[in-house]
Amino acid sequence: MQTTTVRAAHGASIEVLANDEVRVINTSGTQVVDFWCLLESGADEYLSMEHCREVLGKIYFSRGDILISNRYTPLIEYIEDTTGGHHDTLIAACSSEMYKKFGLAEHPSCASNFLKAIKSHSRVMPFVPSPWNLFMRAEVKEDGIIAYSRPPYIPAGCVGLRMLRDAIIVVSACPDNCYPTNGGDGSPRDFAITVSRG
Repeated sequence: MQTTTVRAAHGASIEVLANDEVRVINTSGTQVVDFWCLLESGADEYLSMEHCREVLGKIYFSRGDILISNRYTPLIEYIEDTTGGHHDTLIAACSSEMYKKFGLAEHPSCASNFLKAIKSHSRVMPFVPSPWNLFMRAEVKEDGIIAYSRPPYIPAGCVGLRMLRDAIIVVSACPDNCYPTNGGDGSPRDFAITVSRG
């Protein structure tokens, strides 16, 4: 089993194979993790929240769901969750532009972590896809209002995934300290990701 610790406010990328089992572990219990998956064989095919919501007919995914690409390719089977689920699928990755809106210059971001990570694989994308925001709560109320809240405090809470295709996983320990979604006090924490060969 390969274990990678991702430092607070930083990102990482991991090459995985079909049938590998991946576990994202929220070591502190309070860290939001932006999660992406790129198909190994094509830079323009990636895990798509929009397509998953369409096919699954819901905004929160559940154990047993098959998550798909922007070309409807099955990429991931969602096999385990010890955190209660309801991981956000709607909100864009934080970016330098977002932090500038809050008056914060030179702030780390999930978007920059994503772009840096894929560059290490000689991959280039003209945009940052919407991430699966693991451990992030952004509940949609009946009136359409989004209610942001901090992750449930479950130390070592885990999301387990089985890969259906060879792929590159990209993750970011979200550094957001503007919205009430991250950390016990709004500051980022380390988390871990493990890969077990299938």
